[in-house]
Amino acid sequence: MGEPERSKAFLRPNPGLPAEPASPAEGPGCPAAAAGDPITRYLPRSAFSADLHRRVDAYFADTGRARRDQPRMFLKTAIVLGALVGSYVGLLHATSAGMGALLAVALGLSMAAVGFNVQHDGNHGAYSKHRWVNRTAAISLDLLGGSSYFWRFKHNIAHHTHTNVAGHDTDIGLGGLGRLCPDDPIHPFYRFQHLYVWGLYAALAIEWQLVGEYRNFARRSFGIIRVPPLPRAEQILFWSARLGFLVLGFGLPLLHHGWLFVCLTYLLASATLGLTLAVVFQLAHCVGEADFWDHPIADQPAVREWSVHQVESTVDFARGNGPLCWLLGGLNFQIEHHLFPKVCHVHYPALAPIVEAVCREHGVRYRAHASVGAALRSHWRWLVAMGRPDPAVPAMAVAVAAAAAAGAPEA
Repeated sequence: MGEPERSKAFLRPNPGLPAEPASPAEGPGCPAAAAGDPITRYLPRSAFSADLHRRVDAYFADTGRARRDQPRMFLKTAIVLGALVGSYVGLLHATSAGMGALLAVALGLSMAAVGFNVQHDGNHGAYSKHRWVNRTAAISLDLLGGSSYFWRFKHNIAHHTHTNVAGHDTDIGLGGLGRLCPDDPIHPFYRFQHLYVWGLYAALAIEWQLVGEYRNFARRSFGIIRVPPLPRAEQILFWSARLGFLVLGFGLPLLHHGWLFVCLTYLLASATLGLTLAVVFQLAHCVGEADFWDHPIADQPAVREWSVHQVESTVDFARGNGPLCWLLGGLNFQIEHHLFPKVCHVHYPALAPIVEAVCREHGVRYRAHASVGAALRSHWRWLVAMGRPDPAVPAMAVAVAAAAAAGAPEA
């Protein structure tokens, strides 16, 4: 059996960046996959992966910097947590609807900053070399209404192992309300998804805070990933966090404000959080410059290594925007994050030129949008393309395949 079918809507490459290579690449299998489920298979580590790690290791050896336990990360943690507490306390004592609205937006952005910076590095083990420090940082997600336990299976395993693989990466699904992956079924109303999907993004946090995590507790699965029963300590944390979130989100505010004010400011804060989280993710993976792979079939052979898969299914954006990088916890450097998830994100801007250079030398396609605006436009075009009936898509795939067969760069 040959290489899996590539993305059916593989759009134009960014000018000035390497064209798509002809060969695939490496990586791990699938931990926690259910027996009998076809999984994504990767080739053994290649010269590209070895060279990449050698160069990054040399960077840390030459600079003397630690991969984790960074003082500037500790300072950033204090700042974003201070912003979170300050906006929350301010909202409790808001004296007008306008002030409440502004503080609700600030609270939503502060929660996003904590998620991007503190919990994300903590859950990946990138915050510190000490496990208890990483665990403490990770638990910040539980305080925001999520679950650090389920997040590790959904994100660390399902998404990072099977990035942009249909049926395996649950982060590229919209629950039947939209289409982000070429292998997903098409419905007539998807033709309008580029208009309504922003509302779905805004509802993301509200859904997992009020419904999603309870559903995860009952189902314990994400695509092919089967989640083991929660140990007693995790169960205590899970239910304590549910109660704590309801107290902080509704109980305490109702002691200071009426129910309408509390409900509206909760919706505004959580919508700000959800929209920010969703858009940042989509700009890195759900754009025309990223590879998508169809659902694996049984006994399908490996066709490329894991590290190449990560580079080609991910796109960086706004790499020169320092304030944005600070706020997003380096997640505008998603390629570097996917390759080195256990490295603290404060290093990503320095690692990006190294990664891009190694990709260029090995013919691995590395893509980056110059700005947030360029990335948003690309995501918009992707939403439009994915909302069209299937007959409009294969022509693009045929053109891409023909260009690759001829050895020419994609137009």
